[in-house]
Amino acid sequence: MIRVVLADDHPVVRAGLAALLSSLPGIEVVGVAATGREAVREVVTTRPDVAVLDLQMPDLDGFAATRELARSAPEVAVLVLTMFEDDDSVFAAMRAGARGYLVKGAEQDEIARAIRAVAAGEAIFGPGVARRVLTFFASPPPADPFPELTAREREILDHLAAGLSNQAIAARLDLAPKTVANNVSTIFTKLGTADRATAIIQARNAGLGIPKDG
Repeated sequence: MIRVVLADDHPVVRAGLAALLSSLPGIEVVGVAATGREAVREVVTTRPDVAVLDLQMPDLDGFAATRELARSAPEVAVLVLTMFEDDDSVFAAMRAGARGYLVKGAEQDEIARAIRAVAAGEAIFGPGVARRVLTFFASPPPADPFPELTAREREILDHLAAGLSNQAIAARLDLAPKTVANNVSTIFTKLGTADRATAIIQARNAGLGIPKDG
């Protein structure tokens, strides 16, 4: 029996999904949640095999909830079930630790197959999402990503994408922390991003932040 916690902020959707999953052979719904924080609490309390999460939830969105579960309950497989299938959402969810990604409207058999797959340690995507992932990995990043950035700004963005803080980047590049902060603000402006997380997603999608061999 695969034990599942389900989280979705829409009551009708949540009730419908709970009824659907409970009707599937070999699957037991052991908890439901309406917010990201409730989802984390339910998972930590019940320790299911799979957490099925929406991405857009109050308190804590699905990305943050997935990251939190990767820390507090790493043995629980996260399956995203959402309306969003844009590249940023897909890759941000997978980087947060999700093992599967389905778009709402998926058939009952597809949802059941995905739950069983992630419970078994596999990664699984809905058909549309799978095509986007395969296209992404089949397309090499541009040789010179972000031509609007200076060499120094690209170097700082590379460290940002690797997960370094401003303080750590300043120490790595022997710069004043204020200089790094100013460069980061300029990078956000040039990339048209509003926050660090979005800039990191763009950078990693372009091949930055990845450890170099040797």
